[in-house]
Amino acid sequence: MTVMSRPQRGLSPESNAQYFASSSSRAEAASQILGEIVRSSKPSARLGTKEELRRLCEVSVGTFNEALKIAQNRGIVALRPGPGGGIFSQAPSAIVRLGNLFLELDKDEQTVAEAVHVRNGLDFLLMDDALEYRTSTHLVQLRSGIVAMRQAVIDANPTEFMRSNWHLHAVLANISPNSILRNFYLGLLEVIEQHTLAVQPAREQPLQDYIEYRLALHERMVDALESQDARLARVLVEEHNTENYQKSVPTGPVIAGDA
Repeated sequence: MTVMSRPQRGLSPESNAQYFASSSSRAEAASQILGEIVRSSKPSARLGTKEELRRLCEVSVGTFNEALKIAQNRGIVALRPGPGGGIFSQAPSAIVRLGNLFLELDKDEQTVAEAVHVRNGLDFLLMDDALEYRTSTHLVQLRSGIVAMRQAVIDANPTEFMRSNWHLHAVLANISPNSILRNFYLGLLEVIEQHTLAVQPAREQPLQDYIEYRLALHERMVDALESQDARLARVLVEEHNTENYQKSVPTGPVIAGDA
């Protein structure tokens, strides 16, 4: 009999279907389902055998093995052999909400939450400098960043989408001649990226719809820079940063998120 730290929630076929619909592969979806099981359990709790969890995830043996490897690499589960062995939960990763996505982090969630908050406050200053100092070379680099983000949308890969997004913001920061502002902002981006293990989709809005919206928003920001439309650029930055970050370490399944 499998001993659980609490009843499992959110594991109905309908719930699993949400992960399959919003993930780039069935293995990634199954790894997210495993993550939900972990978040609904106490640290070091026995989650079950591979076969029991495979059935809960509703995937083939090969797909589950791949999903298990993903979950192990993210540090959320551990395998223990022998009598009484099986798959056990690890201490849950910290979570920082960034818009409508959750950033799954290592243990330094306070630092990342603060970095996101300060970064948002600097976006207006960077946009002002970009409007004044952008060159044709900068615009080519920004358009290249948009292309990378669009490819991540096509691939339905939220983690790669965020990394491409951060790269775009780094290009924007490098336009500024203000070395203190530029280096401080780049340092904040580095803090956020270094501590991010993965990006988890929200359920408030379908993942594909959301990252398509964020792609379009950043395209409009680059358009505003190219046309040097300062009023529109500031409106778009305000829209970009409308939702304040929220820091949380869920004790149950993640049921909301945004990027």
